[in-house]
Amino acid sequence: MATTKTQRIGIWIIAVFMAVGTIGSFAIIVLANSNSQADTARYNELYAQYQKEQTAYTEKTDAQAKELSDKYYATFSQYASRPSTFDKNGVSELKTEDLVVGTGEDLTKESTFTAYYIGWTPDGNIFDQSISDGALKAPFTAAPGQVIQGWTKGVAGMKVGGVRELTIPSDLAYGETGSGDSIPANTPLKFVIMTIPTPTAIEQPMPSEELTTLYSRLYGN
Repeated sequence: MATTKTQRIGIWIIAVFMAVGTIGSFAIIVLANSNSQADTARYNELYAQYQKEQTAYTEKTDAQAKELSDKYYATFSQYASRPSTFDKNGVSELKTEDLVVGTGEDLTKESTFTAYYIGWTPDGNIFDQSISDGALKAPFTAAPGQVIQGWTKGVAGMKVGGVRELTIPSDLAYGETGSGDSIPANTPLKFVIMTIPTPTAIEQPMPSEELTTLYSRLYGN
């Protein structure tokens, strides 16, 4: 049956709308892909820069750690043989013994300080230390509330540059929970610590807001 002019116009309008809709959908897909490619390219650019900054940071911190090791290794390494067995049941309170009296500022329980250390359990096992492969690792910076109470209380009255042995009862160490496989529950600990002047802080680079946003957009859930 032949179509009327009105019907033919209606068919053309529907066809045009369908074509426009198809083209529009295709354009949206192309635009989305284009935007995604642009975002990926920008992300890769920013991430490469961030990696470069991280590498520079690592090189600076490694250089600083080596400089400090060269300066303090001979002094601190002589205490490497000090760890030995001690009576677990005989440790009921915090005890300190100054092996070297420092010449720097006095430390208090509220002090943030930097130190090298050797820590061991009653059986003489060294569970952690700053000495490694004939050098010193980067020194440890301790702040109140971020270390065991035995450290916070044990350095009170110590002068920077000094060396002190701490005998710490379990309740001022890791208490009933212990720490990992090396420190069982209710274990007293001993440490030799050497405090040093806190070195100049090296600021660690952080990812930019744009990098974080792009990461979330591209890879976030």
